[in-house]
Amino acid sequence: MNISVVIPLLNEQDSLKELHDWIAKVMQSNHFSYELIFIDDGSTDESWEVINDLSNKNKAVKGIRFHKNFGKSQALHAGFEKAQGDVVITMDADLQDSPEEIPELYNMIIKDKLDLVSGWKKKRYDSVLSKNLPSKLFNWAARKTSGVKLHDFNCGLKAYNINVVKNIDVNGEMHRYIPVLSKNAGFINIGEKIVKHQARKYGVTKFGMNRFIHGFLDLITIWFISRFGKRPMHLFGALGALMFFIGFTAAGYIGFMKLYKLANNLKTILVTDNPWFYISLVTMIIGTQFFVAGFLGEIILRTKQDKKRYSIKDELNF
Repeated sequence: MNISVVIPLLNEQDSLKELHDWIAKVMQSNHFSYELIFIDDGSTDESWEVINDLSNKNKAVKGIRFHKNFGKSQALHAGFEKAQGDVVITMDADLQDSPEEIPELYNMIIKDKLDLVSGWKKKRYDSVLSKNLPSKLFNWAARKTSGVKLHDFNCGLKAYNINVVKNIDVNGEMHRYIPVLSKNAGFINIGEKIVKHQARKYGVTKFGMNRFIHGFLDLITIWFISRFGKRPMHLFGALGALMFFIGFTAAGYIGFMKLYKLANNLKTILVTDNPWFYISLVTMIIGTQFFVAGFLGEIILRTKQDKKRYSIKDELNF
């Protein structure tokens, strides 16, 4: 099979048939063998019924329905597990991504031997203040932190070699950082393609300003995991040992000076009246806590069990 198209969605009943017809037309005109996987992330409208109707008419249409809304990352994870095509294309269901981009994305993976191609919506039709400017700041921070030189990390239109999606774990809200996850997994041939961005035709956006706050917090998380996720003791243990050493040395110095002044009949005060004693004590306590945190992190890594992060209610054509 040439292509798997994975489409997560939430309450997009009005756009699904039009999107399906558009994708099917592109696939047929380019003679691609394909599957179209819709992941209904807990829709409360008639989205699942529309997917069911489409699957009855086109056996290439497959569906996964969650019991409730688990999030885009979990929907992508479920779609990636089922995908069978040599190239996996992801896009949003709101018709803002153009299926006409699929052939070139496919060729960039197959002919140019790229692991991942990320879309870049250079010209956008979103609000400048609520989306464009925060998005530019978010992408700048992601580039500086991750070292992945992309202009648009959060673009839903991406293409992957099948080996990439089978070897990365998309969880939480990490769908924004799939290129970074891919790089950390060893898939470093990452490209970018300018793609068309179309104004939303139906419904309303499912994301608010809080997604940028969550995005920056996730950026810190993925930065930490990429560097210390395998060995948390390297960070917490080293930091804890350093702080304990500084605190212990300071406490030792305070004690030494107390004894020195007593031996030389110099004026002195109680150690407990010296504010630096408490600063050194707190430093040692915090250092110990950091060290214990690193130790517990190591234990958790060695004993953790994989846990399903979503539950599937229905499947179609699998």
